[in-house]
Formats: sequence, C-alpha cells, structure tokens
Amino acid sequence: QVQLVESGGGLVQAGGSLRLSCAASGSIFSINAMDWYRQAPGKQRELVAGTISGGSTNYADFVKGRFTISRDNAKNTVYLQMNSLKPEDTAVYYCFAQVRASYSTTWRGYWGQGTQVTVSS
Repeated sequence: QVQLVESGGGLVQAGGSLRLSCAASGSIFSINAMDWYRQAPGKQRELVAGTISGGSTNYADFVKGRFTISRDNAKNTVYLQMNSLKPEDTAVYYCFAQVRASYSTTWRGYWGQGTQVTVSS
C-alpha cells in the first residue's frame, strides 16, 4: 500500500507564511506527479500547484508569486511554501500523488488526509 501524510498546516495571520509537507511512503516504485489541492467550505476542490518528476511546475493564477512548490525525490516528499497568505487561502489542503507501486505495472492516484490552513484577517 501507499500512504501520503501531510503536515504543516495551522493558523496564521494575513501576510504570514506556512510550509506544508507531504511524504509518500509504502511500496513505491516511482512517483510522477505530486500536487497540492485545496477545498474551502462549500466549494469544490481546486488545484493549487503541481510538479512532475522531471521538475517542471505549474500554479493556479490565484497563488502565482506567493506559493512555491518543490519536491525531494529521494524522500518522496513534496512541499508547498505559502507566503503573503490571505484570508481567502483558508481551506483544507490535500496532497495528491501519481504513484506506481512496486507490486504493480500501472499508475494510480493517491490522496493525503488533508491539513487545515486558516488565515485570519
């Protein structure tokens, strides 16, 4: 099995920073995409930022210039550095990874349990 565990969420004032981490563990052969999504109350889950194993990244317009996604392939970990946080960034943040397990020849998507980020005004 494969597990994703997020950490780093919390309460921060507007203008502050947080760094989220997501570590993948288990029977992993390879990981391609590692992404961050978020879901605010009453809203659909939306992509925040993503990265693939080759290193390229993409960002939602609403976080460009404020958030940075990075990954450590040796640790199977993806990070999200969030700066200049706004109250509208308040949401549960989820990690997603596209994984090929060691016992499989196919790729499958896995989700973390989510971590709450609350930005006060």
